[in-house]
Amino acid sequence: MIAIDVQKQLGDFTILARFQSQVRGIVALFGQSGSGKTSIINMLAGLLEPDSGRIEIDGRVLFDSEKGINIKIEDRRIGYVFQESRLFPHFSVRSNLNYGRKRAPAGSREIDFDQVIDVLGIGHLLDQKPLTLSGGEKQRVALGRALLANPDILLMDEPLASLDVARKSEILPFIEMVRDSFDVPIIYVSHAIDEIIRLADTLVLLDNGKIAAVGPVEELTSRLDLR
Repeated sequence: MIAIDVQKQLGDFTILARFQSQVRGIVALFGQSGSGKTSIINMLAGLLEPDSGRIEIDGRVLFDSEKGINIKIEDRRIGYVFQESRLFPHFSVRSNLNYGRKRAPAGSREIDFDQVIDVLGIGHLLDQKPLTLSGGEKQRVALGRALLANPDILLMDEPLASLDVARKSEILPFIEMVRDSFDVPIIYVSHAIDEIIRLADTLVLLDNGKIAAVGPVEELTSRLDLR
């Protein structure tokens, strides 16, 4: 279960986000550019502090303004895949992945290194540097690094936005395999409805910083009043 009730003022733009959802498979935050999607997951990750409110994931409170709770970024057990891969350029692919493994808390459940390599199809890339990889390959490595940190939840902020059509088609099946192979709930941000329909189970629809609707993807995408 994820429960978010936050308020944040960003210049003239106000985010008032309040919703609850059972995080099973992929929950998608969907809306036009500038609707507040990235700001909301940044508040989840601890990269942006709400002005007020509460954030709870699976019974664990990450932020509560009334109680003075604001868990440090490194203690939130959240994996984050950004629009750009943000791999360490001087590290090999193997070293980038091992960096993720080193971030996993001692005694946490262990996501198997070899399984991640196999599911993401990156075994042949292990000795290469990020500079030699395609955009799709970089994002697959970034996804593997985030998984190997054994997160309680995985955030993906428009991971396909910087890729061309061919690279998007290349990486979508890998995201589906991650969803189906690992017991890690995913919050996926996008303004591309075709990605949402293909990947997501639950849709959180944002409009100008506010939650317009929450529900199954099939139900919300068929509602004429939300078109």
